[in-house]
Formats: sequence, structure tokens, C-alpha cells
Amino acid sequence: MMSDDELGRRTFLGIAGTATAIGLAGCVGSGPGSGGGEADTTPTSTPTATPTDSPTATATEHGEEGHHGEEQHHEEEEQHHEEEEQHHEEEEHHEGEETHTEGGHSGSGPAEHATVNMQTTSDGQHFHPHVAWVEPGATVTFVNESGTHSAAAYHPDNGKPQRIPDGAASFDSGLLTEEGATWEHTFETEGVYDIYCEPHEQLGMIGTVLVGKPDAHGQPGLAEPQGEMSEAVASKISSLNGQVNTMLGHEH
Repeated sequence: MMSDDELGRRTFLGIAGTATAIGLAGCVGSGPGSGGGEADTTPTSTPTATPTDSPTATATEHGEEGHHGEEQHHEEEEQHHEEEEQHHEEEEHHEGEETHTEGGHSGSGPAEHATVNMQTTSDGQHFHPHVAWVEPGATVTFVNESGTHSAAAYHPDNGKPQRIPDGAASFDSGLLTEEGATWEHTFETEGVYDIYCEPHEQLGMIGTVLVGKPDAHGQPGLAEPQGEMSEAVASKISSLNGQVNTMLGHEH
């Protein structure tokens, strides 16, 4: 049989073990997600929206950008317009100097040599340049660029009224039929020489060779067109006379 002391000690141990078990159960049950105890009430952070530009500010910026873009476009158009005007002026200047060209050089004075092309184009038949300006003793090369042409002096030897300097020899290349064919003539006597193409004279294929810097007065080549000439020929010769007078600085 147990003594009273042993019985009391066992009873105490049993009570203590029960209390310990109950305490552990309480700790386990109070954790998050357990069926018992109070819920976790810790507050969570709420995201804060990032402020954006207001519609008014955005519209203002876009408006300024559009305004600057329009100004830049306007400036580019003005610059393009100025460039076109400059190009147009250069073309007009070039056209004004076209009849003063000799052998590819500017007509600021007589050249040592000149090349005159004889052409058949969609615009008709031409000597190009219309007026060649050379020094006395210079040689002019006539080149048949296209078509069939000739270069002849206005002189009675060719059945024409005289429109070359007094004492100068008449000349006539004859027909040049092959493309690239050439004929040369040396102009010894200073003065104005009117020339024509035999097949195309009446179509306005007339030109002038200006030799040196002669006195414009008394030049047969600067006289009024003769009465026996057709209206088309007389009109072209009058036009050439005006160009030569301008080149010589002689204005009526």
C-alpha cells in the first residue's frame, strides 16, 4: 500500500502535467490561421497613386510644340522660295549671256578661238551661239551637230547683199551632212560678219561673227536689213544687230 506522502506527490504531478498540456494547447491555438484566438489586425499599406500631368498642361505643351513646328515649316518655305528666286535670276543671267559665248567662255571680250554648233532641234535650226566674238586672226570652227547645214557669208559672191566688212573675203562651207563634220574659217579683218545656212536661211538660221572691237558706225553687218530680204530674215538680222551693238557698248 502507498503511503499518504506518495499518494499526495503523484496527485500533485498529475495536476501539474494537466495544466502544462492545457497551456501548450492555448499557445498553439492562438497562432495565425488557427481556429481560435483573435484575427491578425495588423494594417497593410495602401499604394499611393503617382500624380500625372494635368490635361491642361499637356495640351499647352503640345500647343507650343505645334506652334514651333509651324514656325519652322514657314521658315523652311521662305528659304526654299528665296533659293528658287536666286536660281531663276541665275537662269535669266545665263540666258542674257548666251549670245556672248565663244567656245564655252563668257563673252566679256573677244576670244582666241570659237566653236559654233549648227543644230536641228525641236525648236528649229540654229547657230549656237548666235553671236561668236573672236579676236582678229582667230579661227572659228563650225560643227554640224545635227541635221544638214552650211555656213556662208552674206556677200555678192554667194548671191547675197554684202553684210561683212569691206575688203574681207567671202566664204561658204558647202553642205555638211554628217553628224560631227567640221569646217573652219579664219577671220583676219576686224568687223561684223553676218552668216546664214543655205538650206535654212528663210527659217531663221542666221548668225553673226564679231571680230575684234570695231567701230559700230559704217559696218555693213550692222546696217539696216536690205529691202530684198524676206520679213523673217530681216527680223532675225535686226535682232542680231541689237545684240552686237550691246556687246560693243553702242546704243542708238
